[in-house]
Amino acid sequence: MTPSETRAIVTVSLLAAFADGDKHDRERTEIKRIAEGLSQADGIHLPTLYQDVLMKRVTLPSVVPALASNESRQLAYEMAVCVCDADGAQSVAEQAFLAELGRALQISAPAAAEFRQQAEAMASVPLSEGATVVAATGTSGASVPAASIDHAGLDAAILNAAIVNGALELLPETLSTMAIIPLQMKLVYRIGQAHGYELDSGHVKDFLATAGVGLTSQYLEQAGRKLLGGLLGKLGGGLLRGVGNQAVSSGMSFVSTYALGHVAKRYYAGGRTLSAQMLKDAYASVTQQAQGLYSQHLPAIQQRASTLDAGKVMAMVRGA
Repeated sequence: MTPSETRAIVTVSLLAAFADGDKHDRERTEIKRIAEGLSQADGIHLPTLYQDVLMKRVTLPSVVPALASNESRQLAYEMAVCVCDADGAQSVAEQAFLAELGRALQISAPAAAEFRQQAEAMASVPLSEGATVVAATGTSGASVPAASIDHAGLDAAILNAAIVNGALELLPETLSTMAIIPLQMKLVYRIGQAHGYELDSGHVKDFLATAGVGLTSQYLEQAGRKLLGGLLGKLGGGLLRGVGNQAVSSGMSFVSTYALGHVAKRYYAGGRTLSAQMLKDAYASVTQQAQGLYSQHLPAIQQRASTLDAGKVMAMVRGA
């Protein structure tokens, strides 16, 4: 893929991120941070792209001609769909943007519809299959004595989820990257449930955002790193099994999942009394710890990646 195509795909993704015009300020801040953090990758100055999109200095008609190959047009469309679905159901404005994008990129209607359905199915999977999920209210759920909570089991579940999401980071498909967010949400749900809370998706999303993990921005960062590192796309039958490919991956999915899990344990064990700043501080602290653990668990992450395919990823999101 040429640098101009890569730049165009990143621009389309940013246009998708702001398509609904209703992003929370903290999400905008996270997207800006990502643009600055990846600023000079592959010769692309992302802070400038971010400002161009925010100030509406670029449009679809101006960026689409740079996508010369069928593969780059398909990848741009898939990334835009995943960006719009990352935080849940698409808004009317996002639907209109994707329809315009599909026409501009000349994506066939059946192919566009098939991918949208796959992405929407992943984004809309309930936190708990077959369970009644209600909003968390008050300061406590059904009282669960601390001694009856399987802390070792939760720790194992957190580590396993971090390894799985680290493995997903090694897969090139756009939907594999998108799966990381619902799996993180399911982990937080499970931890809350173990402490006596029944949580809805709105509560879990708010928990992630308060800790400093935006949904749209997290997808953009994960997919952006893959794209700029040359991993994103349907390569080798959809699997990356080589250890060498790990060099372009930051391990951020392992780190963020591990940190979210352990911060969620503190939060629900303490009766949800941590302030927003305390949550952010706790997340930052555990993130440092997780970064130190990443290399230790890298062989398990790579081994897990070698066993995954698209069907298994979707089954995990569904809880099977």
